[in-house]
Amino acid sequence: MKRWFERLEGERLPRRFWLILWAALGLSLAAQLLVHLHGYFGFDEWFGFNAVWGFLTCVVMVLGAKLLGVALKRPEDYYDHD
Repeated sequence: MKRWFERLEGERLPRRFWLILWAALGLSLAAQLLVHLHGYFGFDEWFGFNAVWGFLTCVVMVLGAKLLGVALKRPEDYYDHD
């Protein structure tokens, strides 16, 4: 039996994926209207700060992983001792 993600085929998958992603982002920002945040600094109480911070942190982690991959990459024949 295929899972729900495997059942979505063709061009419907990327469109649905992005719609779900944008809906989740919208719901998380809408929830911030209902909950008062008590930040430690002044700027961490701004509307949408946590969403932006999370996105930028994710971008930094991906770029760091790319740089780490370049630094740790070895030639294809690294373990050949011939």
